[in-house]
Amino acid sequence: MKIKLAVLFGGMSVEHEVSVISALQAVASLDTEKYDIYPIYMNKNNEFYTGPEAGFIESYRDIPALLKKCTRCFFFKDGNKVKLMRYPLKRFGNNVLTTIDVAFPIVHGTNVEDGALQGYLKTLGLPFVGCDVLSSAVGMDKYVMKTVLMQNGVPVLDCIRVNVREFAEPDKILDECEAKIGYPVIVKPVNLGSSVGISLAKDREALLRSLDDAFRYAPQLLIERAVTDLTEINCSVLGDVDYAEASECEQPLKTDEILSYADKYTSNGGGGSKGGKLGGAKGGKLGGAKGSGSKGAGMASLSRKIPADISPERREEIRTMAVKAFQALGCNGVSRIDFMIDGDTDKVYLNEINTIPGSLSFYLWKPVGVEYNVLLDRMIELALKRRRQEDSFVYSFDTNILAVDRSFTSGGGSKGAKGGKV
Repeated sequence: MKIKLAVLFGGMSVEHEVSVISALQAVASLDTEKYDIYPIYMNKNNEFYTGPEAGFIESYRDIPALLKKCTRCFFFKDGNKVKLMRYPLKRFGNNVLTTIDVAFPIVHGTNVEDGALQGYLKTLGLPFVGCDVLSSAVGMDKYVMKTVLMQNGVPVLDCIRVNVREFAEPDKILDECEAKIGYPVIVKPVNLGSSVGISLAKDREALLRSLDDAFRYAPQLLIERAVTDLTEINCSVLGDVDYAEASECEQPLKTDEILSYADKYTSNGGGGSKGGKLGGAKGGKLGGAKGSGSKGAGMASLSRKIPADISPERREEIRTMAVKAFQALGCNGVSRIDFMIDGDTDKVYLNEINTIPGSLSFYLWKPVGVEYNVLLDRMIELALKRRRQEDSFVYSFDTNILAVDRSFTSGGGSKGAKGGKV
């Protein structure tokens, strides 16, 4: 029997469009002999839509037209099953579109990758692919991530965290930065990816501009020392806390001092879709299916060296550090971990983790013998493994203290207590 797989993408995020590309790449590579695939597009209001047209990348050129062809839907927990329902409900007839076995969130950025969507799926009791609520949240918050990694012996750059309220007195921030770090510095939102809001500041005036720009995207920022003689190396990790393995390493090539959003997603270093499709529906089914799509767009189009131009010893150092960080953060599925080599000191620092990386970093796994469809299968298997483990724990007791202890419902207790206490 096939697994009914809901692939969720889009959402209320500045990385909305990147998510669409990543998800439809995956839809195009999933094995339709194993899965009935239901593409579920989340618009920028986090409303869910599904239908065959949601599986075609060209449909997203005109999203209002796409939504008219799709069915708005929602998840409904019915006992031990989670059903995908049409919305609004029809007064007569069947409102159940299908029953979903596993959810596969392929989303990027705040409100979707940061544990919010994962918490929703966990509340439904629906197994889902990728990091759990905690590791998703920690991985998205760069400051918390740094704190956890420092406690686990993973090298990261020191930083200053500032919030938007402090920006009312910008001179205090600038003075602290100059006293503790100096120039140049990197300014970045605490909880965004894809290089959104990130900039380099070489003096006080530039730092003020960088802060002003970055606070447009997030209420908290990090300021950290810029590595001037920098080599960036990325490595992906697949697995869970029990066992994890590292991919090949890549060396991104940037057109500016910082790898930009355009470098990542609009360059032509190997991208472009074949026939304009990344995936689509087969035989008119609600679910999408493997189509004629290219796997070369999105992060896969980034100009890069694979394998990275580093020594075998440095490669193993980074791959070992990537697995250590992945497991220290409690990750699951596939993540991409970005490193910096400081040419002045020859030290390696972990920069950040992407718990749902662009294109799921499939291009880093093929060089070590893992094809994309196999990578996707293993991610889904890890989700089901986690569900089996969770089902083995006890989460409730067969007792009802409200029925046993009458004091809660007698006297003044029935009216509640001051201060919110029972």
